Amino acid sequence: MILPITDISHLIPQKTPFVMVDTLLDFSADKIVSSFTILDTNLFVKDNFFLEPGIIENLAQTVALHTGYDFFLKGEQAPTGYIGSIKKVDVNKLPKLNETITTEATILHEFMGVTMVEVKAFNQEKEEIAFAQMKTVIAN
Repeated sequence: MILPITDISHLIPQKTPFVMVDTLLDFSADKIVSSFTILDTNLFVKDNFFLEPGIIENLAQTVALHTGYDFFLKGEQAPTGYIGSIKKVDVNKLPKLNETITTEATILHEFMGVTMVEVKAFNQEKEEIAFAQMKTVIAN
C-alpha cells in the first residue's frame, strides 16, 4: 500500500466522533507517523483550541494505528488494545482550530502484548507540542 493513507477507519478501533487521527504518513516496524487536522466539529475543541484530552487521545490513537496497520499488512484482524499506563505526559502548547498536527510514535519495547512507546506531537511550525511515554496492552 502506498503512503499516505487517508482512509484509516478500518485500521483503528475508534469511531466518529472519537477519532483523533486521520492520516497515516509513515510506517516501519518500530515507528509510525500520523497527522490530524483539527476541525470545529471535534469534541475537544474549545475557544478555537484543541484541548489536552484530545492531544492525549491523538497520541494513543497513533499507537493504535501502528498496531492496526501492522496487523493489516499481515492480513490479520487487529486485536483490541488499551492504554495500560501513562508514565509521563507533557502538553506544552495547544494547537489551534484548523491546524494539522503530526504525531510520531516510537516503539521502545514490546513483550507478550505489552508495548512501551514514546510519542511526540508537533504543530505546523514543527514545534513539539506534546510528549508522552505510555504502555499499551493487547486485550485479546
